[in-house]
Amino acid sequence: MRLRLTFADQDFTATLEDNPSARDLFSMLPLDLMIDDYATNEKIAYLPRKLTEQGSDRFGNEAVGDLCYYAPWGNLAMFHGPYRWSRGLIRLGWLDNGTKPLLVRGEFPLRIEASS
Repeated sequence: MRLRLTFADQDFTATLEDNPSARDLFSMLPLDLMIDDYATNEKIAYLPRKLTEQGSDRFGNEAVGDLCYYAPWGNLAMFHGPYRWSRGLIRLGWLDNGTKPLLVRGEFPLRIEASS
């Protein structure tokens, strides 16, 4: 499953893992959200509803470029800097071609749709 994400003249793709939360996100597409900076290492976007947390477990190997879901707040988190796993964080997938699009600072409309 692949996603196409667009905001602020940025157009990039992400590949989803095969887990219940990622499949739940994919079933919601297309989505029109707002994306904004959070802290110094991520962009976030709030979903219209919470995703399933079925099968979510602690994960390791956190990496720049991860696409995650933060269950307590119901938001997507796209990491452009180092981070550590925290309770409620579910890895959904990863950005395919690096994090450069996420370095554009500010709040913007975000479109997420299925990609071939």
